[in-house]
Amino acid sequence: MTTWVPFHWHIVDVVLVVTLGVVHHVLIRTSRERRLAESALVALLVVTVWPIGDVAATVSLSVATTQRLIIMLLVAPLLLLSLSTERLARLTRPAAIDVVARRVAHPGVAMVVVTVVGTATLAPSIVDWGARSTLGRGVIIGATLAAGIVLWIPALGVLPGTKRLSPTARAGYVFVAALVVTSLSIIWIFARHPLYPALHHQHALLHISALLDQQIAGFVAKLGAYLPMWAVAFTIFSRAEESGLEIEESPLHWADVERELERVDRQRARADRRARLR
Repeated sequence: MTTWVPFHWHIVDVVLVVTLGVVHHVLIRTSRERRLAESALVALLVVTVWPIGDVAATVSLSVATTQRLIIMLLVAPLLLLSLSTERLARLTRPAAIDVVARRVAHPGVAMVVVTVVGTATLAPSIVDWGARSTLGRGVIIGATLAAGIVLWIPALGVLPGTKRLSPTARAGYVFVAALVVTSLSIIWIFARHPLYPALHHQHALLHISALLDQQIAGFVAKLGAYLPMWAVAFTIFSRAEESGLEIEESPLHWADVERELERVDRQRARADRRARLR
């Protein structure tokens, strides 16, 4: 391991994760929310520093795929769930943030964003950039986390003032989204040559060829997305039935009403400004 993947402290990564942990500690109040945030940040730290982070960046596509799946399917939803509705309402109150949040909460928009960003982070040229550049590696991790958050916004329905799906629609969205997360897996499985020249030493470190590592990554992507996300879809549907909720109806919360009133106030303020300028 030390020969092919030399030890690095990754001080920047550690500082960023610790800083994020401090910010979360200030923002969140309950012990449950803190446990969720701590679990997410520990998982993020484990998959981004040595040795997993280094192997994912420079050696193995299958490890890189596992890293991306953990960030998108574990870290991102835990971070969202660690923030209360009231806290999310404050964070998304600025008009610019509210506009973006409202757009990405739409299932169709979310799937497009996740497909484009998720595919880009595993495109050969981007993976090669991350293998050569610390900046590239950081951008890839940040983009993967952002894509994961976008992925789970419609499924969790936690953002105030955004489109809240019914339990049936949420379960269906998660089920279909699992297919989107694995957009490159078929190419990896059936490609006849390695597609990632910057990834090397697979045989020395993992005792497999680069082509086999690439094929394994395809199966890891499929199973690693299908199994947990389809389990989540089933859980959403079954819990709604057990709690007696109308599985075809979308819930409405007071935070949604407050956000709509804030939007009306902003529209009136813009109309008043335009009237004064005329």
